[in-house]
Amino acid sequence: MMRELMWEHKGKLMGILAGLFFGIIYLLVGFWDTLVFVVFVGTGYYIGRKLDHKEDLREILDRILPGKFR
Repeated sequence: MMRELMWEHKGKLMGILAGLFFGIIYLLVGFWDTLVFVVFVGTGYYIGRKLDHKEDLREILDRILPGKFR
């Protein structure tokens, strides 16, 4: 019963857990540190997703920072 309920509302549960996680980080270290943390996590996710799709790391970095990795 509980497992079915959790599976049916998986997105909501993940959103609550992410909000709780970031809320605790905000309370412990402050707004700007949390914002920097979110940017790093987002960048890591973006690069990891591109690598999962077998894209070249140099192409990814060239799109992020044009002209630096030629």
